[in-house]
Order: sequence, then structure tokens, then C-alpha cells
Amino acid sequence: MTAGAQVTTVDVREVVLSNSSFGPQEIQGIIRAIAEDASRYAVLRDAVNELSARGEQTPASAVRLGVCCYLLGRYGQAEQTLAKADGGAVAHFYLGKTKAELGKYQEAITCYESARTAGYDADACALAIAEAYRSAGNAQQALAILDQMFGPVEQTADYLYQRGATVAAIGGNPQEVVALFERAVDTDRRHSGALFGLAVENDRRGNDEEALQLYQRAAECYPTYIGALLNLGVLYEDFQKYDLAQQCYLRILEQFPGHPRAHLYLKDASASRDMFYDEEALKRQDRLTQILSVPVSDFELSVRSRNCLQRMGVRTLGDLARTTEAELLSSKNFGETSLVEIRDMLTSKGLQLGQFAHERPEQEQPVDLSHLSDEEQALLNRPISDLNLSVRARKCMVRLGLTSIGELVRKTGDDLLECKNFGVTSLNEVKEKLTQYNLKLRGE
Repeated sequence: MTAGAQVTTVDVREVVLSNSSFGPQEIQGIIRAIAEDASRYAVLRDAVNELSARGEQTPASAVRLGVCCYLLGRYGQAEQTLAKADGGAVAHFYLGKTKAELGKYQEAITCYESARTAGYDADACALAIAEAYRSAGNAQQALAILDQMFGPVEQTADYLYQRGATVAAIGGNPQEVVALFERAVDTDRRHSGALFGLAVENDRRGNDEEALQLYQRAAECYPTYIGALLNLGVLYEDFQKYDLAQQCYLRILEQFPGHPRAHLYLKDASASRDMFYDEEALKRQDRLTQILSVPVSDFELSVRSRNCLQRMGVRTLGDLARTTEAELLSSKNFGETSLVEIRDMLTSKGLQLGQFAHERPEQEQPVDLSHLSDEEQALLNRPISDLNLSVRARKCMVRLGLTSIGELVRKTGDDLLECKNFGVTSLNEVKEKLTQYNLKLRGE
């Protein structure tokens, strides 16, 4: 029987409520069935409610109930149920996945190690441990684990995705990140993590159409990344498709009724539906602004060109488009060869040197940095991407042409609130991120 046939014949209710075997194969069968037909999510939900209503569970049925609660996003119930399960490999592994979703990364790692000892697939456990370390902020440890994995696993979508996400987390080569995500998607066209990661990379570079398609594909996967639905909703809003945006936020709220960001985004989308914008003009401007914000470090440049741009404080394509050929040639050790290289790079994005030289911003009033430590002042030169903002907040930064943390702290809250689709929720998010570094917006 083919994999496709298995998807169409899986009886989700039977798998959940029967006393037959329940392991990785059955779990993947449920996942594939819902990915194929979203209506089966309701079947899973109802079956889990029925199983839960039976009262006290046996150790074996607790595994079934706990895993299915995890698949529904009921992480609190899943954690409690799996902790009372049979102590087998499946219970340990999915208790680990549940704890990771709850942010208990070290406990998750312990569970994955127990699952491996109990006989769960060693590669799956290693990848899960690497993901937990990365999620906990220890991307170097995650990379060390991935570096120790050899053989067929290196060609799997899960491995390629984890490696791409880890390289991205340590600030590695963006082109390598994209290539890894693309290979993962080529290997498994329904890999939600790789689709989401690839969508974010395209979104960041201003490839809105490609990002939209990838977010849509990620949203069709199951379990669905909450981030994919949020980001897809934001992109729908940018395309003035407010009804579709609302559907994304409602999908989140169906599973997580108290999700604060989905509630607020839904409210914003409802309010925006009645507002008029020159859609095409906005789309063109947004795309150009996103392209101008792409860091020059994303491109393969010679050492001489890279050093010159660094000395001149040129960080983005926008900085280059505001710089003339004469200014580049006046820089020490910068010659015609480097000039041709820079021209070609800009041409690939439809830009020219000096194209926006007339739009150079006026010199801003200096900001008093005397109260900041040397480390905090060094933060000001770091890219805004280091703040790990949500898509909605990040798009505001792009529209305002802000590329560094230093440029951001020169803005007031009112400056940010003037940006389309940027509300109080996003403003509070920005403030919270800055507070982590002891920084504030202007006037705070």
C-alpha cells in the first residue's frame, strides 16, 4: 500500500479509541491524516474528549491520551498524563516534546535521553535534544550535537531543517541557511519547520510573493506552527486580504483561545478591513523598502570590498544606493574591480549606486549615551534582527528604514505607531526587547 493510500484510509477515531498498538507509526498516521484533511482535526479532538471522559487511564492508554493531547496543543494536560504513563520510549519522547513546548528545555532534554535509553530512535532523540538546546539559547551546543551525527540521517528533512535553524541562530551564512531549508523542503515538501524557516528568510529579504506561498504551505501542515499562521496573517493584511488574515488568527484561537497576540491581531485586522489604501503603491513601496534593508553581508563580496564598506559604515543595500561611485572610489584601497562587483550586486536587486543619494536623512540630534556601559553602546551597532522581533514589528522596522538597534532607539513610540499595521502590542514588544538590553526608545 502506498503512503498516499495510508493517508486516505486512516481512521483517526479508531486509532485514538482502540486498544491496538500505538507507536510512532500510528502517531505519524494521525498527523498525515489531518494534514491531508483538516476536518479530521475535529475528529481527533472529539475522540480525545471521549477517551479523557472514560476516567482514570491505564499506563498504556495514558500514553495514547497524552500524545494526542500534545497533538491538539493541550500541553498542560499532555504533561500531566504522560508523566503517569507506562514509562516507555514513546511516553518519554512525547513528554520531552511537550516540555519543550512549555519552555522547560532542560527537562525536555532529560526526557529525550530517557527515550533514547528506552529504545526510541536514537537519531530522532539527538535531533530533538539539539532543538531543545537551540530553543534554550545554546545554539553552539546544538551545532556540536548535529556535527556528531553521520550517515543517512544527514539527508533527512529533519536533520537539514535543524541544521539550517541552528546555523541561523548562531548568525551563520544566510545563503547556507536558505540552501539547507530548500534541501529539507525538496526532501519533504510538507516539512512544516523547513517551510516556515524558508518563508521567514524570504520574508526578511522582501520576497513577499514567495514568502506568502511558503507560509501558506506551512499553514497546511500539521501540527501547524503558530508563527506560520501569525506571519501569514500579517502578510495577508499587507496584501489587503483582511478576511484571510482573520481566518489565520481564528485558527490559532480555536486551538489556543487565550493567545494574546492572535486576539489583538484579529482585532487589528477587523478594524483595518474598512480602511482604504492604495494597495499597489503600498506593495511597491514595501517591497523596495525591504530590499533596501537587506544587509550587504548577505552577499558574497571580496575581502577588499567588504572591508571598504565596513569602514564607510555601509551596512545595507539602501546605504549603498545612497552612496555615489565617487564616494566609493575615494575610499582607501577601493578600485574599479570592487566598483564593478558592487554595481553587479546592486543590479541583481534592480538598484544603482547613488540612486537615492538625494534622500539621505538629515543629521539627527545626538542621543545622550553617557548612561550606557561600553557593552550597551556596542549594542547600538548591532542589526535589529538580533532583537528577534515578530514579523509585524519587523515589517515596521523595514518600512521606517531602520536597520540597527541604534537607529531604533532614536525613534519615539509615536514614531513607530505611525507605521501601517503597527499597534500598541507591537510597541510593547519592541519596548520589552529593548529592556532586555537596558535600552529604551527616545523619550522613554
